Amino acid sequence: MVRELEMVVLTKDLLEHGLLRGDVGTVVHVYHSGEAAEVEFVAADGRTVALLTLKTDSIRPMDRSEILHARPLSLSPQGGGY
Repeated sequence: MVRELEMVVLTKDLLEHGLLRGDVGTVVHVYHSGEAAEVEFVAADGRTVALLTLKTDSIRPMDRSEILHARPLSLSPQGGGY
């Protein structure tokens, strides 16, 4: 179960939002006893790329032994991101 303010990792691509499997976000709210969570994804400059309500099968807690990785943000033509 994820908790508020916990860093989580996407388990699948969300191309419509410019997000890829492995991207890291922060849980800002947990819904329905942990069935879903509001997750914020931010760019290096601090701007919000996406704020999404995701079922917990789309995210997992970040493991303390993992390392963060930077990549260019590519946005889809349909929108998403800033």
